[in-house]
Amino acid sequence: MILEIRTYRLKPGTSEEFLRVLREESVPLLERAGLRVVDFGRSLVAEDGHEEAYLIRAFGSLEEHERQEREFYGSEAWLTGPREAIVSRIESYHTIAMETSEEAVEALGQR
Repeated sequence: MILEIRTYRLKPGTSEEFLRVLREESVPLLERAGLRVVDFGRSLVAEDGHEEAYLIRAFGSLEEHERQEREFYGSEAWLTGPREAIVSRIESYHTIAMETSEEAVEALGQR
C-alpha cells in the first residue's frame, strides 16, 4: 500500500470554506472516481499562525497512485467542479508518499 499525506497551507481566512468544499464536494468526487480517502481535516497546529489542512489517501501501488492522480485531476468532473474553489484557497501544499500496510491504513481510517 502507498499512503499519501498532503498538507495545505491556506490563504488567511479561507480554512472554513476550504474544509466545507473538501468535505461536501471534493472528497465525494474523489471517492466516486475510485480514490480512497483515509482522512482529512484541519491541522491542530497553526504553524507560524498559518491556517493549514490535510488530506490522506491510500493507493494499491505507486503506479496506481500516478494513474489515478493523472485521470482524476485531468477529468472534466474536477476541472469544472470544485477545482477553483479548492485551488483558489491554497497558498502552498506539500505531498509525501510512503509504503505501508493495509492494516496501518485501516487503523488510521478508524480513528
